[in-house]
Amino acid sequence: MNHIQTRSTGDGALLRRYEYDDGWTVAADLGVDDETVTVDTVGGTAIVVVEGPDGPVESEFELPGTAADATVNNGILTVEGDR
Repeated sequence: MNHIQTRSTGDGALLRRYEYDDGWTVAADLGVDDETVTVDTVGGTAIVVVEGPDGPVESEFELPGTAADATVNNGILTVEGDR
């Protein structure tokens, strides 16, 4: 496993990318309840919408490839893809 990158997405979420021999993982600590998060992936882009008290907040970030799976568990967004 190679830890490639750690950065803030600008909205407070910490984003990390991991590279493996057979795939990759991008993880972000959103710090919100799972039921407030909607995730969609289009090609190499992840679109994340968080429903907050002042309405929805949308963020997009580039992925290292096309996503095979996207989940949210305990406020952690995980997007995985194959090589």
